[in-house]
Amino acid sequence: MKKLGLVGGVGPASTLEYYKGLNEGYQKSLANPAKCGENLPMVIDSLNLSVAYGLVEKKDWPNFTDLFVNSISVLHSAGAEIAAISANTAHIVFDEVAARSPIPLVGLVDETCKYAKSQGCKKLIVLGTAFTMSSGMYEGKCAQYGIEAVAPNQADQQAIHNIIFPNLAAGIVVEEDKAAMLEMTKRILAEQGADAIILGCTELPLIIKPGELDTVLLDTTKIHIEAILSQVLG
Repeated sequence: MKKLGLVGGVGPASTLEYYKGLNEGYQKSLANPAKCGENLPMVIDSLNLSVAYGLVEKKDWPNFTDLFVNSISVLHSAGAEIAAISANTAHIVFDEVAARSPIPLVGLVDETCKYAKSQGCKKLIVLGTAFTMSSGMYEGKCAQYGIEAVAPNQADQQAIHNIIFPNLAAGIVVEEDKAAMLEMTKRILAEQGADAIILGCTELPLIIKPGELDTVLLDTTKIHIEAILSQVLG
């Protein structure tokens, strides 16, 4: 078993979901029930969300990349043998970060596309921050798996982004925002004729729950957690 390094803080709410999900998954993997309650060997470096957000707003990709490379180096120094970044938007620069990382990384976007392929998905709607939706990172990666991915139009992207920031990023679900998000997503699904939705922001599962939409929900947080556990546990 490898010691995991998790880049967190971007945002804090999703970092909590990762910590909880990783430990629950690890405990379920234990053959000896007496060991229940043991935690996965893990170190977390919690970054400043406002710093990361500021770099993305300026499209300062070199410094955005450095932010994550430096964080992974800190985790490596703390004994991490494998690492993951608990944020979708960070994966805009994932290839650059992975190329400079001192340890292997488990990529969220690639694992999500693999999972979508396994589920027989053909056309996906990408939801997330405006940065993620406009980046094309899911479209490019999904295409490698023979899947079409499309982002909402610019007006819908801004509306979704405004629901994520500041409330959802802080773990706050506003009922009016939830209703608006569900209604908007239903409309986009119908307009695009898609058969699945990528919850491409690790806070989106806080506001869109299984069973609330008549489509496949690709929860990137859960998919990523399962992939991390698979690689950490060997």
